[in-house]
Amino acid sequence: MNDVPLPVDGVPPPAADEDIPEFCRALGIPGLADVHVHFMPPRMLRRVWAYFDEAGPLVGRRWPVRYRWTDPERVAHLRAMGVRVFSALAYAHRPGMAADLNAWTIAFARDTPGCVPSATFYPEPGVAEYAGRALEDGARIFKIHLQVGGFPADDPLLDPVWAMLSEARVPVVVHAGHAPIGTEHTGPGPFGALLARHPELTAIVAHLGAPDYAEFLRLAGDYERVAVDTTMVFTDFFDRVAPFPRAALPRLYELGLAGKVLLGSDFPNIPYPYAHQLAALAGLGFGEAWLRAVCWENPNRIVGG
Repeated sequence: MNDVPLPVDGVPPPAADEDIPEFCRALGIPGLADVHVHFMPPRMLRRVWAYFDEAGPLVGRRWPVRYRWTDPERVAHLRAMGVRVFSALAYAHRPGMAADLNAWTIAFARDTPGCVPSATFYPEPGVAEYAGRALEDGARIFKIHLQVGGFPADDPLLDPVWAMLSEARVPVVVHAGHAPIGTEHTGPGPFGALLARHPELTAIVAHLGAPDYAEFLRLAGDYERVAVDTTMVFTDFFDRVAPFPRAALPRLYELGLAGKVLLGSDFPNIPYPYAHQLAALAGLGFGEAWLRAVCWENPNRIVGG
């Protein structure tokens, strides 16, 4: 493939959030399935927002959170936009957090139709036990953040967890890329080493692995159960930090049609309207089939249940 398809007429990109249901109707999909949505205990979410407000050292720039609303308001907005399947990703950044976060996010999903039961883990004694309990309680997607958590993916304490998730075929969203600020534990090298040890792992690389897009797309192509999510990529805000290389667009197109590119947004922690992510994806000109696959078919197949 030498180039990407031209834009398809009849599917106007949404200019605002209220335009998204029509965008879905034009594509012929029942709605959106978003694998990268955050719901957290209120106290933790306030601390995350404060960190963004302060442009903390792992953010590195001003990051005004647009949807600074209550949980019910954010759920209502997702439904109004037509987001029919979404996660409630929380992530532990120190020991002693994950089990309580899992109890909260799984209970939240139980009370929130459309929300996929979500969980997290951290390299600490007892991690296999509480991760296994989360699976027993219905968790269908996990999240870890190697940058914020400050730990290596191949920490020996996590080996039984990776094996457990591989056997269960339950996906884990991994912030494995360097963006916005890299650490010794991020990048395609450490993540590739993890996959070499656990090749059957079902993993979703957040943010398309930015800024090392080509390398992470290669890993998604090499490993049967590895996919990438679109979170924030191609938006004006993200392009200023980690623009996607045009040379990698054909591979992104191919992987999307192969089921390996999934819609992600980072809602509510985004500094622009939700619609902007969709407009950016539509603006790639990959055509209706690719948009249907990425916005509904691929993510719904993996986490929709």
